[in-house]
Amino acid sequence: MRVLLSTYGSRGDVQPLAGLGLALRELGAEALVCAPSDAEFAELLDRAGLPLAPAFMPVRRWIATARQSGLSLPQLAAKMVRAQFDAIAEAAEGCDVIVATGLFPSVAAAQAVAEKLGLRFICAVFYPIILPSPHHPPMEYPGWPHPAAITGTLALWEFNVQAMDALFGAAVNTQRASVGLPTYANIRDHVLTPCPWLASDPILSPWLPTDLLDVVQSGAWILPDMRPLPDGLEDFLNEGAPPVYVGFGSMAMHAADDPARAAIEAIRMHGRRVVLAKGWADLAPIDDRGDCFAVGDVNHQALFARVAAVVHHGGAGTTTAAACAGAPQVLVPQGADQPYWASRVAALGIGAAHDGPMPTTETLLAPLGTALDARTRERAAAIATTIRSDGAMAAAEGLVAMISGRSL
Repeated sequence: MRVLLSTYGSRGDVQPLAGLGLALRELGAEALVCAPSDAEFAELLDRAGLPLAPAFMPVRRWIATARQSGLSLPQLAAKMVRAQFDAIAEAAEGCDVIVATGLFPSVAAAQAVAEKLGLRFICAVFYPIILPSPHHPPMEYPGWPHPAAITGTLALWEFNVQAMDALFGAAVNTQRASVGLPTYANIRDHVLTPCPWLASDPILSPWLPTDLLDVVQSGAWILPDMRPLPDGLEDFLNEGAPPVYVGFGSMAMHAADDPARAAIEAIRMHGRRVVLAKGWADLAPIDDRGDCFAVGDVNHQALFARVAAVVHHGGAGTTTAAACAGAPQVLVPQGADQPYWASRVAALGIGAAHDGPMPTTETLLAPLGTALDARTRERAAAIATTIRSDGAMAAAEGLVAMISGRSL
């Protein structure tokens, strides 16, 4: 029993698949991960003991190449679909099923490979707002803002079909036709499939039932992290009151003017120390005072349980990790699904949403005050007890049942 787990994106796309792969291995299935070969992802998969089949290009190199190319989003999508199809097809030999997530062109390529090879296919997502529903509007895509004249939720989803066909339809259908597969006018619904899997926590990120899709919500796919914290960080944590963690993950934070300074100064004004994660924004301390400790890749599961609050971009993985640890949060959403997570954290009372993507010392003060309030910490601790920890195993059991012919 062999499963190909395919993705193309950032750590928030790769790490959940590693969690699922580990659960599959515990059930006796073989899991292979097709993902970008960036060093941080290769190291993550190596720690989990999962083999890596490299995607067509490391994702950070792809981002740099895309920026320099001057190509439009449809042109970039065409390059990705074509190259990813070849990479995934090579990895999929001997597999029974492909589970795909990440950027839409990569998921579409994985689906085309599954159809060409006669394999089962599952489209998995990490947040509900990518799935059509009368309960929430779709995300906006570059160059396709929601028209002011369209106000109904279902009408916006119909507009979303047009947007995704314009951006990705030609790329996906050209590749499908080149390998002898049928093409589709509504490429979004074909790729999502009538029964997508939602790997998010039902409390933190609930799916409201609809007749439009038969969604399987497993809970978040969490990869256990057993790494100890670095000695220097342990010493720093033990030297005083819990600090505030600041990190923006794979966000370069180009729109913000010195986000490290803004965060550090705001946290200091609240009388707190700082743990500063470098991330893709290359954050660094602003001076040599001893109240700020810089870290690289670190065990969030261990660290978040020992901080006063977590300031971050609002990715699904970081939001879930902080919620599991009972750490109050301040989300500074940059785009995509991040405003959704910010709204959920605020609605649950486990933190606060920053107004807009450009933090300053002044704009961070109020949301930090909310996160550091004792009532927020109490609420975050209470919500932490409700977060499912078995989402990856639940999904793995479903996959094994599917492959073996048992009902889910």
